[in-house]
Amino acid sequence: MPSKIILVEDLVAVPDGEPYPVPSDFIVSDLAREEADRRGIELVDSPAGKVALGSDHGGFEMKQKVRSFLTELGIGYHDFGVHDESPVDYPDIALRVARSVSLGQFRHGVIIDGAGIGSCMAANRVPGVLAALCYDEATARNSREHNYANVLTLGGRMLSAEQVKLVLRTWLETPFGEARHGRRVQKILAIEKLFR
Repeated sequence: MPSKIILVEDLVAVPDGEPYPVPSDFIVSDLAREEADRRGIELVDSPAGKVALGSDHGGFEMKQKVRSFLTELGIGYHDFGVHDESPVDYPDIALRVARSVSLGQFRHGVIIDGAGIGSCMAANRVPGVLAALCYDEATARNSREHNYANVLTLGGRMLSAEQVKLVLRTWLETPFGEARHGRRVQKILAIEKLFR
């Protein structure tokens, strides 16, 4: 179960000067607040309906289009970066987005890198995250119905803007499937505990 307290450790992956979303039912520890002040991190309210969004340099161009798609759908988002095409390491961005979903700050996360594979692998290392790399309508629907995916990864250099729009819309609009799928998902999540 994710903690309802924001700790100093939660701010490690946040770049200095960037905002950090805090849900209304979370509290910020005194040490975390001091760390945020010291590093210029703004602690902002996190509306539940928003999507956590991020990309590396390889997914930056497509992320700009995804921002427009989300706006068209009337869905808010928090952009965890990057904000230009300067080279960055995709695990850093994947960690920011996945951690925010794991903590319950956002219900959904979307991460875009060149192929979508690396970000998916990195995000799935975060407890409670079920990231899925989707490349068409069928995989998007299946990842939600059967696997209860809470993070979507996309290959910004592998899909057209129209393909991404279809995958994103399908993924966001597909609810979790029947209870029998949920039992299997619980077995996936239980694997994490075997290696603690």
